[in-house]
Amino acid sequence: MKGKKILGLEKNVFFTGLTSFFTDTSAKMIYSVMPLFLLSMGSSKTTISLIEGIAESTASLLKAISGLWSDKIGKKKPFMIIGYGLSALVTPIYAFVKFPVQVLYLRFSERIGKGIRTAPRDSLVSASTKKNEMGKSFGFHKAMDNSGAILGPLIAFLLLKYLPINYSNIFLLATIPAIIGVLTIIFFIKEPKKEQVIDNKKKSEVSIKNLPKRFYFFLLIVFIFSLGNSTDTLMLIKTYETGIDKAYVPFIYMIFNSVSVFLAIPIGKLSDRIGRGKLIIAGFIVYAIVYICFGAFNNVRIFVFLFILYGLYSALVDTSQKAMVSDIVSKDLKGTGFGLYHAILGIALLPASLIAGKLYDNVNSQAPFYFGAIMALIAALLMISFTIVSKNRAKNRAELL
Repeated sequence: MKGKKILGLEKNVFFTGLTSFFTDTSAKMIYSVMPLFLLSMGSSKTTISLIEGIAESTASLLKAISGLWSDKIGKKKPFMIIGYGLSALVTPIYAFVKFPVQVLYLRFSERIGKGIRTAPRDSLVSASTKKNEMGKSFGFHKAMDNSGAILGPLIAFLLLKYLPINYSNIFLLATIPAIIGVLTIIFFIKEPKKEQVIDNKKKSEVSIKNLPKRFYFFLLIVFIFSLGNSTDTLMLIKTYETGIDKAYVPFIYMIFNSVSVFLAIPIGKLSDRIGRGKLIIAGFIVYAIVYICFGAFNNVRIFVFLFILYGLYSALVDTSQKAMVSDIVSKDLKGTGFGLYHAILGIALLPASLIAGKLYDNVNSQAPFYFGAIMALIAALLMISFTIVSKNRAKNRAELL
């Protein structure tokens, strides 16, 4: 992609980030109050966790399919329009929900939209970026994504705290930024020129069989970590159970996203210089510390500090993992690689949410967090092994040359 840049970024990268900003503003307005909304209808912690887990996991296979399909036809934008558009259509329907099962249907539909758009979107960002700026681009996208995740909970907090407004009105208002996000794709994002045409030979080479073996090892590590990385809803519920005003729950969630925003771009640039593996390992360790402390304490002030650390974990891991996928996978298989990566994240969320919800309801509020910490530490050890093997392989290759 050549042409005038915006804030030092390719236009596609900038406007994709802007799309995620508006969409996440909408999504997090809903997400930050959804635990309270479901609790008000009498849902258990297991039910709340399962709604998120089922919705994410059952739609996750679409991420792999849409990524593979976008590689075969050489286009990303149509998948983004359909995916983001579906989410925008579903958003206002939350206002008319009366039963928890209806939330499940809507979350499932919204996750289908995410399944369609996610891999092609990340592939488009990768295809629009120079290799030595990959961390920077994904860091910017993460920052914009989480900027929306700051604004969304902040709006929800202000509406609950200072206006006589209910959950249904919040859901209706959340539709506005969702629609703006779709319009941004339609009018400002273009297909990367180098991926507009794919000849028949390259089409036949687009297959998961052609992905490198070490990519599957990396996916195994991601899966193991994700088994202990259940929905953030349980963190919000435990914070709420300290006795704070419900209006402050989305505000505390906003703190986590604020930290992630401020750190995403610097950490993305850092990963371009020192490598992704070190930052992913650090992120897994920070996550383990946060979860151990969430299990050990029951104090809102401590939890606020832990949400700050959680923002650090998010910036370290999310940005670096996407950049690593782009590093490992060849340019003709970017969509396929990102599709499998996101599918693994989604598939793992169902057992992760089921385990965490059951532990919370049937053991105690500490158990799911200790389980998550253990899985993060196992993943950190495996990531250390992956980094060492990759480094030795690169060294041997350099010696042969």
